[in-house]
Formats: sequence, C-alpha cells, structure tokens
Amino acid sequence: MNLKVMNTEGKEVGTVQVDPAEFGGTVNRQLLHDVVLMQLANKRAGTHSTLRRGEVAGSTKKIFRQKGTGRARAGTKRTNKRVGGGTAKGPKPRDYEYHMPKKAVRAATRMAVLSKLQDQEAVILDNLDLQEAKTGHMSKILGALNLRGKKDVVGKGYDKRIEGVTCLVGLDKANEKVWLSSRNIQGVAVLPVNEFNALTIMRQKRLVLTRDALEALRKGAKAKAGA
Repeated sequence: MNLKVMNTEGKEVGTVQVDPAEFGGTVNRQLLHDVVLMQLANKRAGTHSTLRRGEVAGSTKKIFRQKGTGRARAGTKRTNKRVGGGTAKGPKPRDYEYHMPKKAVRAATRMAVLSKLQDQEAVILDNLDLQEAKTGHMSKILGALNLRGKKDVVGKGYDKRIEGVTCLVGLDKANEKVWLSSRNIQGVAVLPVNEFNALTIMRQKRLVLTRDALEALRKGAKAKAGA
C-alpha cells in the first residue's frame, strides 16, 4: 500500500510504503468482532441490581381469602405481578470479564490498524510537534485534514442524535501538549500506539498517525507476530 504523508496544513509532503503482511495481511472480521466484544464486556461495571420479591417491603400474608370473593386468587403483595412488588429474574451484580488468548488479541489489534489503512480512513502526518497546548491550534490542524466534518442529525424521535467525524490520534510516545490540545474537542482521542487495542481503534471513525507512530506500530507488529 502506498500512503500519502500530509503536513499539519493539509498538504501532501511525501508517501510511505506499507506492506499489509506487516499487520497480518488480511482482516479476520470474526476475530476482530470477538475481541472488540470481549473488551467491551471487560469495561462493564456489572453493578446493576434489582429487588426480588424476598427483598421488597411488605407482608407475606395472603391479601384476601382464596374463595368466596369472586376475584382471582392472590397471594402475597410482594409478587412481581403487583405494583411495588419485586422483579422476576431481574439482574443482580455480576462480573462480565472474560479473556481470549493473548495472540488473538494482538492479532486483532494489528487487523484493526490494517482495516483503517485499507479503507482509506487513516491519515499519516509528517509530524505533530505543537509549540504550546492550544485547543484552537489542534482544531485548525484537524480541519485542514478534513477531520472536523459537519455534524449530521441521525435517527428520529427519541433516537435522534448528532454525529460528526471522530478520530483517534496515535503518537509514538505520550505527548502532554497534544493531549491537552485535544481533550476538549468532541470525538477526538489521543493515545500512544503502545496503548492501542482493537476497541480504541475501531471506536473512532478515522485514524491519524504520525510517521514515527506508524514506524513504532510496524516494529511492534513484527515483534508481537514473532512472539
């Protein structure tokens, strides 16, 4: 793959060659889906809790006698069929965490990067050295790269929401100025590439990588593929 390299003004300043084999060669959609699902499950708090019929306030006495009233028979008022009663089979606190093999998780991370490159949703930057932490400066750079697209209204009624372009900015190492400049921009996340995983990559629509970050990913992919 021949990828364009852009500068912070949105102008092409060169190209870089990337061999798909460095990131696994092909994208296994099922594996990628399974790993993202696992990572989403592991983020769940699992603190949901409902009151069962034995936990709500109220007497266990039968509401009225079984026969002779002309009404349907009824027992305790704690039953889930009555207002104020307990829930039937409601959720209780639980741990959703589970794990897949490490090699599968690493392969999914490489595949997530490859999918962004193949779908032309990745932007390679020559460098991203900010002199000072300014949100306006970072917003201007993203605008020059067409990463601050117009927000569209999606859905109808209660499902109506505003969606815009989201992007993940990948760096070769942590950069406080870039992070401070981006944290107040909605839909923009900043991470060093050594903290990438399938979920963080696939959650954002676009992927922005500096040239150094791309090289770090390539080296890391080779090292993990051989592990």
